[in-house]
Amino acid sequence: MILTKDNTKLGLTLGLIAPMFGMMIFKWYKFGIFSLKEFFQFIFVEPGFRTLSAGLSLSLLANAIVFTLYINVQKDNTAKGIFITTTIYGLVILLIKTFA
Repeated sequence: MILTKDNTKLGLTLGLIAPMFGMMIFKWYKFGIFSLKEFFQFIFVEPGFRTLSAGLSLSLLANAIVFTLYINVQKDNTAKGIFITTTIYGLVILLIKTFA
């Protein structure tokens, strides 16, 4: 089972994948009638990238869930990898919100 491994590389991988699932949930909830291509066209063309930064911010909740799960089962190296990717995602979102 994946919860039995305690590996920083696994945490980095999970930290990269979880926000993608979070972004897809955001797409299905907020933009369900649009195709995936139309959704990405909209969020990258919109002035100020407000929808992009909102979607990315909400997608980090997926990382928070996975991080909490691994902290609770005391797999600290995996949680460390998830935390590193969450921090990088957060800095990117901060840069998008600040300079866009």
